[in-house]
This record gives sequence, C-alpha cells and structure tokens, in this order.
Amino acid sequence: MQIRMQNSEVLTVEQINDFLKGTEGVGFVGEKKEEVYAWVERVLVAQEFIQQDKKLRGTIRSYVEKVTGLSSAQVTRLIRLFRKTGSVEAKAYRRRAFMRIYTDGDLALLAELDRAHEWLSGPATRRILEREYVCFGKAEYARLAQLSNGHLYNLRASAGYRKLVSVYQPTQPTAVSIGERRRPEPEGRPGYLRVDTVHQGDWDGAKGVYHINAVDAVTQWQVVGCASRISEAYLQPVLETILHQFPFRILGFHSDNGSEYINQAVAKLLEKLLIEFTKSRANRSQDNALVEGKNGAVIRKLIGYGHIAGEHAEALQKFYTAQLNPYLNFHRPCGFATVSYDARGKRKRVYKAEDYVTPYEKLKALPEAAGYLKENVSFARLDQQASSMSDTECAKRMATAKATLLRKVKTESPIPPRFY
Repeated sequence: MQIRMQNSEVLTVEQINDFLKGTEGVGFVGEKKEEVYAWVERVLVAQEFIQQDKKLRGTIRSYVEKVTGLSSAQVTRLIRLFRKTGSVEAKAYRRRAFMRIYTDGDLALLAELDRAHEWLSGPATRRILEREYVCFGKAEYARLAQLSNGHLYNLRASAGYRKLVSVYQPTQPTAVSIGERRRPEPEGRPGYLRVDTVHQGDWDGAKGVYHINAVDAVTQWQVVGCASRISEAYLQPVLETILHQFPFRILGFHSDNGSEYINQAVAKLLEKLLIEFTKSRANRSQDNALVEGKNGAVIRKLIGYGHIAGEHAEALQKFYTAQLNPYLNFHRPCGFATVSYDARGKRKRVYKAEDYVTPYEKLKALPEAAGYLKENVSFARLDQQASSMSDTECAKRMATAKATLLRKVKTESPIPPRFY
C-alpha cells in the first residue's frame, strides 16, 4: 500500500506533534533514495531548521525519521550535509579503480611481439621486452620492460589483447555440383522424399549401425533401412532397397549436405532412375525438418540410443522390411495439419481429429492416386496387406520381433548397449 502526503513539508509544529502522536504504532518507508533526499531537503528548508531552537529541531528530526523510515544516524548525516552545503543530494557512486599503467599502445606492442615470436613463455617474453628497451634502445618498450610475469598473463587475458591477436578465417565454401540447393516443391504429389541418417553411436572406437530414414513429404510414407557403414559401397544397396519399397514412383530425393548422400554414386543412382536430386540450403532448418522429426519420433523412440555394432545391420534391415515399415505405413496414424492464413498472411497449423490417418489412407485419398503407383503395384494388393491384421495386432507383432532382435543384439554384442 502506498500513502502520499500533500503539503507535508509546511506543517506547523502542532500538526507535526499531532502526526507523531497519532502514528506511534505505524511505520513508513521511502521508496526511492532521490525522492527521500529531496523531501528531506524541502522539510529542512520550509521549517527553517537551522534557525530553530534545540527542542524544535528535535521535533523536526523525529518527524523526518518517522516519514522516511531512515535511522537516527542516517538523518544526522543528512542534516550535517544540509548544514554544510545547504542541500541534501545523494552522492553518485564512483567505482574504485586502480590507476592504469599500460596503455592501448603497450597492448598493441605486446600483441605484435607475441605474434612474431609465436607466444613464448612469460619469462622468455619478459626478457625480450627488456632487451628491446635496454639493448636496442626502443623507447616505446620503456613501460613493458618493467612488466612482471604475473601481469604479463593478465594483459594476455584482457579483452583488448585478445581482440588484437585474434585471427578469424571464414569458412571457405567448396563448390559441389552434385544436387541442387533448394527446397523441393511436391505440389501435392507423392514421391518427393526427405532422407536422413541416424547413427546408433560409437563404443570404444567401434562404429555402430547407421539407420537410413526416408519419408515422403506429402503422404508421410516412411521406409527405414540399415547399413553397417556410411561409405558408398555399403549405403548404395540400402538406398536401392528403400526406394524399391515405396509403392509410388519416386520423383525427388532431398537430403542434407552430408557426404554419404552428396557423392557421385548416389547421384548416378538417382539419375538412372530419373529422380530429382536436391539438398538443404544454408540456414534453412525447415528444409529437412520432416525426416528429422521422424528420426526422434520413430527410430529413437523404438530403437533407443544404445550402441548396436555394425555386424547387426543385416538383421535390423530384415526387421525394418518385414515388421517396422509395414506397421508405420499401414497401421500407425500420422498428423496432417490443416493450414490457414490470417489477414496478414501468417500461416497457422491446426490438427483436427480427422487429420490423423495412416500414410496409406493419405495416399488413397489423393486425387488420381492410382496414377502415382508403380507399374506392378495396385490398391487391391495394398488393401489386402493393410487389412490382413488390425493395428494393435501389427503393433504387438512388431514389438515382439523387436524385443527378440534386441535381445539377440545384446547377447551377441561384446559391449552391452546402454538401453533400448
């Protein structure tokens, strides 16, 4: 609660005494130091404090202590200041600082000397500074010649010195003609894939398996593969298997700028299949965000973070092909946002209950969906696969196969995984 008093500086002696008697059990505290000091000055001037007798000065002092909440010693200091200067003003805070001996020019000399000698030890650097002044007569080294070993390191740690000696070499971009650096535009057509790699960790120098995750941008149809190494010889067969598992024709292949994809082998494979090859742009994290979200929501959630040795890549590949991929595409619903725009053109995403469908249901709902299928694939055949078991039955079968596989990995691995 705040209480403001008007004309509190010009009260009469009787009014002041009545105020002190009526507020014996009440305490007051000033808010800001500047306002308190200004009010004290106005009271002392209005009450003609210096000209009053001792008794009246005591009454005014008690009044000031009561209203401001200051202690008796504080009020005494303010009155003493008023007697001396005729005003009550707060002193500006002045930080105590040591006198500076070494100038910016000395820092520049030290930085130049250190660069020339490639940062010798403190004693060796001090000796060179001394020789520059004593033996070679360079007057600019007069102060630095007296520099102590400890303060030498203080100067080297200062911001001014680090700014002088820092050398920033910008990254030199290397032009790579493989893939076009842009975001693909599916325009509602399936077949534009986002591809990324998930590493299953190293352990004591042993490389873990690499999961290859491919997700269609329109239908979220997802195919996961596994390779024991990330080199072209190991990766290319897995990519071919992944592309074969999609029921529709592949029109685009988009990846980040990792060398596992940006190489001649992958480029020739995609060129042979007449697939458009694009790669993420710099500082555009949304270009490959779909597959990166699936990395966490699917691979990390189901397989975990523990180390899996490279020799288990083939077993994981069989599990993905037979169990995980059918579950993901025929029995696991995905969210497809309804996008709207406000008057300012700001995009808003809303997920409704009817927006959660499986990738297969999303594929069938596309206009002229049958025209996107591969030649040897039909919806009749896909319907039979989708209705062969319920979603929960498929999930249980997949979970059982996963537990069996991971138990085998844990048993055969010389280094047990942390968790799954």
